[in-house]
Amino acid sequence: MSHQQGDQQDDRDPAEELADQLDDVTGALEGLSQSLEAEEELPVVLQRCCWQAVHAIPGADLATITLLRDTSTDASMETAGSTDEHASELDHVQIEAGTGPCLDAAKTGQVVRVSVAAAHEDWPRFAHAATDAGIGSVLSAPLFINSDYQGSLNLYGQDREGFRNLDAKLLEVYTTAAEAALRVDRRYRTARDHAGQLRTALSSRAVIDQAKGVIMAVRHVDADTAFAVLVEQSQRENRKLRDVAARFIARVTGLDSTTPRCVTRDQNQC
Repeated sequence: MSHQQGDQQDDRDPAEELADQLDDVTGALEGLSQSLEAEEELPVVLQRCCWQAVHAIPGADLATITLLRDTSTDASMETAGSTDEHASELDHVQIEAGTGPCLDAAKTGQVVRVSVAAAHEDWPRFAHAATDAGIGSVLSAPLFINSDYQGSLNLYGQDREGFRNLDAKLLEVYTTAAEAALRVDRRYRTARDHAGQLRTALSSRAVIDQAKGVIMAVRHVDADTAFAVLVEQSQRENRKLRDVAARFIARVTGLDSTTPRCVTRDQNQC
């Protein structure tokens, strides 16, 4: 069956209403930008996306974001954001069944717009759960951030007449812009994390090189032998190499007064 309903309500779409709805979408995107600028964690940002979408899209009463971590299995799907537990439960029913409008949007990359009454044929378990929850229509749009974060933004409405074609277009505008903003944010966070790891690595390297230099000077050995001494002690104590080197430097410089210095010509000590 087609997942695009007829536009029973499209004849009541005056230009002023369209302008107002575009303003709502723009406002939602501005809210998303503020969340990203505040460097909020992804779960918080996705939660805000749900609330913003409900505000921006007419007829939306509940919203969720479903993430598909591995396209090869439904078991890896999860609800990453929702407006309330009832919305999350509707996602959960689809994930358990392995099928539903939200999963279809996530997997196919196509917008799914359907009434719950029309969904009984393709997604009976979901349709029954939605009916029990008082939901009459569903609108799901694909959401692709990167290979690790892809899924769908799902709107649930109580109106049995369903979402209009215009609502689907507005949701596409929102998700397309949201995807771009979220991708930039993920790239920034990844680069920041890599920079932090690099700083830590450089700091560790400096401490290890200092310790090697001291061992080379005291024991009159080459760099490889000095490094082997540190590695051996690291393994013996089950401590990170950097920590062993830092403690060694502290002892040599007298900054660590709790433990005797470990500078000796005896290769079997230290």
